[in-house]
Amino acid sequence: MKKAAVMLAPGYEEGESLFVVDIIRRGGFECDAVGLEGEQVTGCNGVTALADKVFDGSLEGYDLVVLPGGMPGAANLAANDALIEAIKKMADEGKLVASICAGPMSLDRAGLLDGRRFTCFPTRKDSIGQAGEWVDELVVRDGNVITSQGPGTTLHFAYALVDALGGDGDALRERMLYNKVLGK
Repeated sequence: MKKAAVMLAPGYEEGESLFVVDIIRRGGFECDAVGLEGEQVTGCNGVTALADKVFDGSLEGYDLVVLPGGMPGAANLAANDALIEAIKKMADEGKLVASICAGPMSLDRAGLLDGRRFTCFPTRKDSIGQAGEWVDELVVRDGNVITSQGPGTTLHFAYALVDALGGDGDALRERMLYNKVLGK
């Protein structure tokens, strides 16, 4: 079974993190909420989550890592040298690396946006990924790197991650009534 890690740093964006964990699990995959600095992590809106694991410097055994936004959460992720090395290693191994909102700051620091199409929160586009091409799309996949724009695109992003892991995001959208929101 494929396995995902959603990184939780102090100041993480709650919706971009916890919804993603939930949807990946509903999609039939293992998914750990991984605390960057400890087991209890408080988000940018004051919600404290209990991480399944604490980051030990390695993402070995994961097929996907998700780096959410939120401030200062995204900056805390990007500043962690061990995490940057771990996501570089995952990308080099062809594993999936995904990020949303301001989270692509970490991908940029790791050099993973160079020469790629990506998206992020629109007001961050001028400070992230200068060596890549920002596009105004809800979710962008370029090879094994998947990015999305922000809190309002979280569900779309999460279903795309289920698809990328080999699941059926369309069936999950239907079961969760997401298609009704889209008017389908």
